[in-house]
Amino acid sequence: MQPTWIVLADKGRARILQMNQPGRDLEEVEELTDAAAHAHNADFRHDATGRRAPADGYAGPQTMQGNATTSAGEDKLDHEAERFARQVAERLAEARREQRYERLRIVAAPKFLGRLRKVLPHEVSDAVVEEIDKDLLQLDRRELTQRLCGDNGRPS
Repeated sequence: MQPTWIVLADKGRARILQMNQPGRDLEEVEELTDAAAHAHNADFRHDATGRRAPADGYAGPQTMQGNATTSAGEDKLDHEAERFARQVAERLAEARREQRYERLRIVAAPKFLGRLRKVLPHEVSDAVVEEIDKDLLQLDRRELTQRLCGDNGRPS
């Protein structure tokens, strides 16, 4: 029987884990990262934040220009996240064709989960047995095992 893979993801990082033996911690299969998203993320956010309208809502005659600039920075972040979602989906499709997993559980930041859903090929989406809209990337394998597999060490 092929294992169940658990994919943890956000807009710039994805971890793939699997349960090899019940009662043991999940094991890392691989990690994907979008270096561009991490490298440019702070710059994009800074550009967008630096040009937003003031809290009182009045920005004078430059309001439209500020919103366009803000939108451009946010659009770039969205484009990077969409590109990374496609990269993750392609990797999952490749592994599915290689019969490396039978079932798939996806745990992702809510916005990224929506992006990933849109780009998953049918052979991958057919294998999805659970989706959890939470960002759990920061948890270690022991915490993930307890949270996702319960006390018995089996996927819940």
